[in-house]
Amino acid sequence: MVQSNQDGLRFAMVAGEVSGDLLASLMMRGLQARFEHASFEGIGGPQMNALGFKSLWSYKTLAVRGYFEVLKHYREIVGIRQQFFKVCMKQPPEVFIGIDAPDFNLHLAHLLKLKGVLSVQFVCPSVWAWRPKRVRKIAQSVDHVLCLFPFEPELLAQHGIEATFVGHPLAQVIADEVDATQARKALGLQTQGPLVALMPGSRQSEMEHMTQRFLLAAKEMHKVKPELRFVLPTPASGVAYIQALLRQTQMSTLCTLLVGRSHECLAACDVAMVASGTATLEAALFKKPMVIAYHMNVFSWQIIKRQRLQPWVGLPNILCQEFVVPELLQSECTPENLAHEMLKWFNQPQRVAKLVSRFSALHQNLKQDTPSLCASAIQTLLTRSKSSAPPAHLAALVADK
Repeated sequence: MVQSNQDGLRFAMVAGEVSGDLLASLMMRGLQARFEHASFEGIGGPQMNALGFKSLWSYKTLAVRGYFEVLKHYREIVGIRQQFFKVCMKQPPEVFIGIDAPDFNLHLAHLLKLKGVLSVQFVCPSVWAWRPKRVRKIAQSVDHVLCLFPFEPELLAQHGIEATFVGHPLAQVIADEVDATQARKALGLQTQGPLVALMPGSRQSEMEHMTQRFLLAAKEMHKVKPELRFVLPTPASGVAYIQALLRQTQMSTLCTLLVGRSHECLAACDVAMVASGTATLEAALFKKPMVIAYHMNVFSWQIIKRQRLQPWVGLPNILCQEFVVPELLQSECTPENLAHEMLKWFNQPQRVAKLVSRFSALHQNLKQDTPSLCASAIQTLLTRSKSSAPPAHLAALVADK
């Protein structure tokens, strides 16, 4: 435990979505163990709030994906960033930590860094997959990057950016093996028969683009394999919208809608249909066969397609460096295609066994003591910053000038 002279540290944090809330809460546990009286405020979610985080805005205000969708909310998002910067300047934190959400966080980190605030980015922006020019922005904006994947620190070091591999916290949270029967019982589902998890995403834009496609695909699957049942986890904000779609697609009796509980749904299912994003890694850590899908505004897709560096979009494929699971993107993301690829998993047990083995190895590689590693990296950054700071009287002279 760090002694009392460091216990009053103030951490400003921004988490931009559900997965960021989880990542930030795990980091907070490590920081609280290291700095007993530290305080945390900024933009966060319920898991952060449960640990004493002071949310000035909800993470939901930033949970927007796609260029066109961001443009619609641009003024609101920029306004929040400006207001938060002013809050930080009234009582500057010792460290600003941006959790994912790089478009929002790197700009804010740069502004704060110019004012002498140490800036950390937790989750390396995917410069190895999209927008490589962003690496310049990272170098300008942050003092350190906490990386989820082992290949990232070496990549960043080539550009003079300090970074630490801290493991992926989901690999620590998700058990090596899960009991599907127990998970089904906990969810109130039938313990027998094949079960498919439908995971169209938690953002409003994702739900609007993906949910109907997933439900129509499930309907096609049921025609071929009538014993199939489906489960669909969603945030509370999506319940009314998805209930209407269930009625519209006549899937209400076949698909169980649950608020949250996405991990239990993955534990319970045999196969998952997943929107590209963190949920694909979660499905891999649960060792589940899956089909990765994504559809967005045409304008956003045309921009992103030109900036794509790798043939893969889904994290399981990127980490394995091959198409271990199918990806159906944009025009290929049709209910018929989704149903066809999903049904293949039920007829290829050897393929499933090979995939489970690959995902088990991936799980072990990503499993680290993330809270402790995050706290150690930040403590080292703070210690080095103090030792390299100019004497107080010289700092005052510089400030006067």
